[in-house]
Amino acid sequence: MSHDIPTIIPHLAPSILDTGMVEKGQINFGNWRGDADVPESQPPQALPPSERVGFAIMGLGRLTLGEILPAFADCHFAKPVALISGRPEKARLTAHSYGIGDDSLFTYDDIHRLADRPDIQAVYVVTPNALHEKQVEALAAAGKHVLCEKPMANSSAEAQHMIDVCRKAHVKLMIAYRCHYEPFNQAVRKLVQSGELGRPKLVEAINTQMQGSADQWRLKPELAGGGALPDIGLYCLNGTRAVLGEEPESLFAQMVSPPNDPRYKDLDETFSFMLRFPSGVIANCATSYGAHESKDLRIQLEKGWITLENAFSYTGHRLRIGRREGNHKTVSEWRLPAENQFALEIDHFADCILNDLTPRTPGEEGLRDQKLMESLYESAKTGRMIHLSPTS
Repeated sequence: MSHDIPTIIPHLAPSILDTGMVEKGQINFGNWRGDADVPESQPPQALPPSERVGFAIMGLGRLTLGEILPAFADCHFAKPVALISGRPEKARLTAHSYGIGDDSLFTYDDIHRLADRPDIQAVYVVTPNALHEKQVEALAAAGKHVLCEKPMANSSAEAQHMIDVCRKAHVKLMIAYRCHYEPFNQAVRKLVQSGELGRPKLVEAINTQMQGSADQWRLKPELAGGGALPDIGLYCLNGTRAVLGEEPESLFAQMVSPPNDPRYKDLDETFSFMLRFPSGVIANCATSYGAHESKDLRIQLEKGWITLENAFSYTGHRLRIGRREGNHKTVSEWRLPAENQFALEIDHFADCILNDLTPRTPGEEGLRDQKLMESLYESAKTGRMIHLSPTS
């Protein structure tokens, strides 16, 4: 009895449709689905680990441990190679989980030592807002590209300094506006700017959540630089600008901080603002630390409306479009493949480093928001509408 492995019978061999083809260094498959179904996307082409951009992650708080470090598993161009933390025990435990050696653990006082580590090409800064300026300055001096969490800083002066030191050091600076890379937000932006539904007229953006104990950095003015506005209201501000693709020409704001709640003695609990754009669009935005969680975006256009539920969330996005079709109204729902927005933004920055590109959300984007937030606070304190110059 023969135990030879039989050869494949020629007429039963899998076709190119099943095996795919190697073209220009990538494996591509033909579409196997019928016309009624959405074509399958091509498999991702990841770089080998030795060619990926090495990231150090600075700050091991909830966001890093819960979202950012796990996101590297979905990255194709980036890998975590070092950690920067003020708590050695936590750093060692985290490093063990991600295969990072003890020789790749740094404290905040060790930033200058990164200059001796060519395998660390970029640093993701995930620390309280007030610390960003000095940390980015030190990273630029060490020759490292910087991906910095939002808000960029506590003031426009700090943000400008961060831009200047990175430019002088010839390193890239990107602000982590994750929604710019998230597929549902991208789809809304493309649909609005395509003109398919006519010109936009009104935008409504809301981002609220219930804040708890005062013993957290977000409720310490010297670290956070503000309350609900720079933390979560920023998503409404930046998201509106991104969707419309233009800058506001005037703004008006109101702020409420409960007098009987010591958490908001020097912070804004609830903040509402209106933006008017040169095209005539009016945006009404609201944010609060004292209202049940809601993170939605709605756009009214000449020929329809767009609603993105959970627009500013990590998950749970739901995109609906209302319009006329013939003699009746329709509401359609777009179901897009879920993707990790942190992985997408990290890979975008890695691609910019590998191919010397300008990030989609550079430091100048963060600076623009800092200036607008300063004007919003001025309006809220004075009760006046603020008219903006094109360069303000």
